[in-house]
This record gives sequence, structure tokens and C-alpha cells, in this order.
Amino acid sequence: MAHSSASAPQNRLLAVLPPDIVSRLLPDLHPVSLTLRQTLIVPDTPIEAVYFVESGWVSLVVTMIDGAQAEVGLIGREGMVGRPLIAGVSTCFGEAFVQGNGRALRMEAGTFRRALVEEPVLKDLLSRYSEAMHAQTTQTAACNGHHGLGQRLARWLLMAHDRADGDSFQMTQDFLSLMLCVQRSSVNVFATALQDTGAIHYTRGNITVLNRGALEAASCDCYRAVQQRFSRLLRSNSYP
Repeated sequence: MAHSSASAPQNRLLAVLPPDIVSRLLPDLHPVSLTLRQTLIVPDTPIEAVYFVESGWVSLVVTMIDGAQAEVGLIGREGMVGRPLIAGVSTCFGEAFVQGNGRALRMEAGTFRRALVEEPVLKDLLSRYSEAMHAQTTQTAACNGHHGLGQRLARWLLMAHDRADGDSFQMTQDFLSLMLCVQRSSVNVFATALQDTGAIHYTRGNITVLNRGALEAASCDCYRAVQQRFSRLLRSNSYP
């Protein structure tokens, strides 16, 4: 079944493509729901499909030998899940799972590979997106190594806020500690500090952004650097 809003795709990668290309892709793009904790890609397992996210967001997570996990990427409506296929690689190094409920357009892996060959503009756009995501994961690694937890927490909340439908979204301290690779008690200290400044309101399992400017002020420059890289590589006037 084709997507019901063919004239206005909610995924920004699809939205930036010329309409004739989108119309050729739509018959193979199938709407699916994204459910919290749903696994979309398993490490070292053939990727079955790609997902063009329309709402909600997906975490890319790497699991260490001792079982510890760390988030290395975050994907919302600006992107797609299944990026290795763009480079001709059939498996993913990490896991991709849903962190915020939403929806996506799903395309089978084989169909996606053919589309990359038949639609050079699509291949070029997704190659640019892949480079933008590389910047996100690289900057995340640098940020984790050089910036304090308070700045990292603010940066992550800004990224989540960008991908949420509104100012409030579900998020537990346990999950934040997993994403930021720290103990839950540490997350509580800095989340409380952000709440005291009026940047956020935090209740059990839910965060509301009250003052976006205050949250940006509390973050490091890593957030802005990645945003600028995405903007340069994926500006809409690249594909009239």
C-alpha cells in the first residue's frame, strides 16, 4: 500500500527529493508503527529492510563484550535506519531500536538496493546523509571523551527534542544512564540541575522542555556542530 500522504512525505530525506522520484519510490514504501524498545536491526545479521522515519526516533547502540551498552547515534524524521546498505554492506555493527514511539516508511532491502541503482539522485542524497550521520557519531565519541555529563545530557535532550512531536517525551533515568554511559544517580543530579534552571521539567518517566534557550546554553558546542554539518550536506536547494 502506498503512503497516504504521497504529496508531502514527513521524512525529510524523501521530502527533499524531486517529486517524480518520490512517486516512483512510494509503491515500495510501506507505513509501519515504531513501538518503544522495538528492534529494527540486529548486529551482524543481514539487514532485512530500511526505515525512513516519519515520527519518533531510533537509537543506534553498540554492545560491549561485558554487556554494557552505549548509544552512538540518534535517528528521527531527518534520516533513515539501515545506512550500511547505502555503502553496499549487508549487516550493521550495532543495534537499532526504537526509543520514541512513532511511525516510518519501510522498504525491503532488495528493493532498496535496486532503487539506489535506478535512482542516482537518491543514491547521492543518501550518501550525503551517511556522511552527516558519520559526523554525528564522530562528534558523539569526542563529546563523551571531553565534555562533562551536564553538557552531554543537555546535548542529548536537545537532540531528542528535535525529534519529538512537542515539548514532552518519555524518558526514564535508567534509559538516560544507559545512553550516556553513567550511573543513574549521576543522571539524577544533572537532570535536577537543569530543572532548577527552568530548562526542563522532569517527572518519573517523562521530560518536558520548558526553555529551549536555557537547554542550548547548558549544552556544549557539539550539538551545533552536528546541526551545521547536516544543514550543509542536506540543504533542500541541493535537489530542486
